[in-house]
Amino acid sequence: MSQNPFLNDSPSSSSLEGRVVIVPGGTGALGRGVVAHLAAAGAKVHATWWVESELESFRKEVQEPLGERAESIALHPTDLGDESAVAGLFAEVEAQDGAPWGLVHVAGGFAWAPLEASDGAVWQRMVTMNATTCYLCCRAAATAMVAAGGGRIVTVAAVPALERGAANMSAYAASKAAVLNLTESLSRELVGQGITVNALVPTTIDTPANRRDMADADRSTWLAPGEMARVAAWLLGPDAAVVTGAALTLSKG
Repeated sequence: MSQNPFLNDSPSSSSLEGRVVIVPGGTGALGRGVVAHLAAAGAKVHATWWVESELESFRKEVQEPLGERAESIALHPTDLGDESAVAGLFAEVEAQDGAPWGLVHVAGGFAWAPLEASDGAVWQRMVTMNATTCYLCCRAAATAMVAAGGGRIVTVAAVPALERGAANMSAYAASKAAVLNLTESLSRELVGQGITVNALVPTTIDTPANRRDMADADRSTWLAPGEMARVAAWLLGPDAAVVTGAALTLSKG
């Protein structure tokens, strides 16, 4: 197996070997780190994509370095904002590999703009990309996991959601607050059914888009996708079986 840029170390395969995990948004910058880490740890990973231009770089950056492990990754073109498309995704996964053990929902988007420079289209885009996709995927995952007798759900919120808002990103902050509240609500609803629901709350993630948009920033405290992936994998494993309803802040300073 050649060097994988999304893996900071070699994960143990003992706890996730053969586990079926769905990663909505898996071909994006953060999703690649999660998919690579989970596949290297032995999981059967089903990742969604929507932007076709991401597929070639995903193959080169994730699948090729994984070698034979890449055979455990399945890619699904899915409009995550469409309820019937999400239902079809989960039905396809179950038909191929059985009920999912894990959902790591990393799909989402970001918009920075003062309120007066924003409009309804920005609001709708943030709500759809962040909140609606998460709701639909969590609903489908929970339904499958309840029937199967257990599972793990991991979402991705944002620091403004914990801090009750942020200037110049009202639509983004509100949509991520919805993700956080959804996570907390589901954790209480599903706690007695063997399903944990937790949120990752990262500070700035080291992605190409953030490097481009914040070219002069100090990146020494930025989170690598692989660092977040390790925490997500831990939440899917047996050591985190009693952790639910948590908003885990991920920060390097």
